Amino acid sequence: MAENIVYGRNSVIELIKSGNPVHKVLLKDQKGVKNAAILHLLKEKGIPYQFVDNRVLDKYCEGENHQGVLAFTAAKAYVEPEDILELARSRGEEPFILMLDEIEDPHNLGALLRTAEAAGVHGVIIPKRRSVGLTPAVAKTSAGAVEYVAVARVSNLVQTIKFLQEQGCWVTGAEAGGKSVFQTDLRGPRVIVIGGEDKGLGRLVRESCDEIVSLPMFGKISSLNASVAGSIILYEAVRQRKQGLSDIYCQSSS
Repeated sequence: MAENIVYGRNSVIELIKSGNPVHKVLLKDQKGVKNAAILHLLKEKGIPYQFVDNRVLDKYCEGENHQGVLAFTAAKAYVEPEDILELARSRGEEPFILMLDEIEDPHNLGALLRTAEAAGVHGVIIPKRRSVGLTPAVAKTSAGAVEYVAVARVSNLVQTIKFLQEQGCWVTGAEAGGKSVFQTDLRGPRVIVIGGEDKGLGRLVRESCDEIVSLPMFGKISSLNASVAGSIILYEAVRQRKQGLSDIYCQSSS
């Protein structure tokens, strides 16, 4: 059985009350639900939950008596977006933030956390729903980076974008059809938004960005893996922030 699973009504209730990070809770389908107290706590704490068939719970618990409820714990506690901004201020640096829109593959999230840590990103922001959280698989793929990167998990990415813009951040979304990232000024207080593996940026998220950039593609493949594309864009931002703009950008803007 996976080490990040807690099951049974009392165990899950105590886990939620403890304040320890919870990624998601699965409940027996609504017809058989006897978990009113748990549902109340989940709604109060804003923890994602899903009703599933009893067979799904049986599979995860390997035959143990789960009492119709199972929780996935997170590998690390989440922070708030304000904490990420405060971290940048405490270092005397302009905010450098990575936002991920519905990344569902734990290997992609782990790889992006590893790059974010290496690039000196102050924090990563992910949505609560339709996104993988800080699971043990993510922690393993990140090669330990999860322990050093602040990760905020928010209910609404669009509202968070507006908040960060109000705090002086410029929000750059990555998607095909945008201006070349190598001809874009990525300096200053910056949020870089990377979309999901197959869907890219959600419409409202894309419309909330201040600009859209993309990576020039010269081969027959039209797109890159989310973690690869995100890593390239992050390091172009690092290069500009540390060394100044590229010759290409300077020539094109002169």
